[in-house]
Formats: sequence, structure tokens, C-alpha cells
Amino acid sequence: MAYSADDVKRLREVTAAGMLDCKKALDESGGDFDKAVEIIRVKGLKGVTKREGRSTSNGLVTAKAEGDFGAMLELNCETDFVAKGDRFQALADELLNHLVSSKISNLDEFLNSKLASGKTVRETIDEGNATLGEKIEIRRIVVLTGSPVSLYLHKTSPDLPPQVGVLVQLKNAAVDAGRDIAQHIAAFAPKYLNRSAVPADEIEKERRLAEETARNEGKPEAAISKIIEGRVTGFVKEVALLEQAFAKDAKKTVQQIADEAKTAVNAFHRFRVGQ
Repeated sequence: MAYSADDVKRLREVTAAGMLDCKKALDESGGDFDKAVEIIRVKGLKGVTKREGRSTSNGLVTAKAEGDFGAMLELNCETDFVAKGDRFQALADELLNHLVSSKISNLDEFLNSKLASGKTVRETIDEGNATLGEKIEIRRIVVLTGSPVSLYLHKTSPDLPPQVGVLVQLKNAAVDAGRDIAQHIAAFAPKYLNRSAVPADEIEKERRLAEETARNEGKPEAAISKIIEGRVTGFVKEVALLEQAFAKDAKKTVQQIADEAKTAVNAFHRFRVGQ
């Protein structure tokens, strides 16, 4: 069965395989288009295990938030070339839509869940892995429900999809404050919500380092206790969201911004590709 240049073009569009691979597949299938698609996918899937050890430091963050619901996922690949491609971004959209509809918050459970196509998320990713020729994986997901959720996605480069995503869950609806706090989180990358959420061992480590530094600097014994507490407070202001100086007004803390909006931050999640 003969095939034309249009068949080669269509096969490339369907599979994202190279021109030479498409020609070989059509030759092997005797011009049978559907069989050629299968040949390319089988060869691609055979290469999946060979890519398992590769690093996936590129990719994108995608999310949706509406009312009392928010969902976000990080989809990784090996190169920014694939990350900026339509096929990779379409795969991310498909997976996000499934996350939104399924509301599954456990990653393993999500990977084993089935999409409308009847294939599992894991199988769908493996197919993307095969057709795009790179290792692709979901690094993490999050689902928030129960109270208003604000979203912010940030592009670190205009030619790439969003690399940073933030979901902020508020006690009460406050659209402007929610957006501003989400943007603040994207820029300042807090690790914890407030001081009480900072692990005790981290506080103790900072306290120990502060004391050691103060003594090495020859500070007066009577002043060391105050110096230690001051440095611990400074550390907390760096890592705890509500203690941080607000990005748009450094004279106020994020806590004050939430208070002025008559709301409170219940939770937040910040994804940065590769971090």
C-alpha cells in the first residue's frame, strides 16, 4: 500500500515523531496509517524505561481556582523545548481537567485513576513520554476545598508556560487580598504559614546558631539572650508567610493585609518547577 507526503505529515501531527521515523513506520506498515501510529507508539513506549533515570528539571505548573475550590499540578519534562510545545501543554491541560473533576488529592491514587478515555493517568503520561521522546512525570498535585481559593500563575520567561503557581485558601472571600497575597507568596517563597507552624527543631537550630555567633562576636553576656531572640524573630519573618513584610507595602505584614480585608489565610501551596 503506497503512501503520500500528506500521510507523513499527518502521522507527524498525530504522533509528534520525526519525519524519518514516520516514513519508516509507514514503510513497515505497508502504508497502513493506523498501523504506522501503533508502530511509532510501541517503539516509543519501549524507550520509556530507558528514560526512567533522566532528570526532569523543566516543565510547567498549571492550576484552576473557582469559589471554594482550587487544584494545581506540576508536570515535568527534560527540556524547555518540550515544555513550550503545544502537545506537552495539551497533556497538562488534560491532566488538570481530570484533577479538577476527580478532586483526588493523593498523587498515587491520582496516577492510577482513569480519565474519560478509559486510560489511567499513568498510562496517559507514558504515551506522552513515548510520543514526545522525553521522560515526563507529575511531580506533585494539590486540591483545596471548603473555603475561597485564590490563584496566581507566574511566567519566569515570556516564551515558557508558567513556572510558578500559588494557591491561597482564605477563611472568607477577599478577591483583591487573595490575589495580592498569592503574588506575594510567588515572589517571597515562604515555607510556613505562621510562627507556630515552623518546626521546633528549626527554631532551636536558629537559637543555637544565634548564641554561638553572638559569643564568637564577643557580645556582652547580659545582651546575649536579647540578641538570640532578635535573630530568631528575624528568621521567622523570613520563612513564615503571615510574619513577612508585605510585598506591596513593607510597612505592613501579610497578617495585617488579611486582617484589613476581614479574612484569614487558612493554607497556601507554592509550586516552582524543579524546586
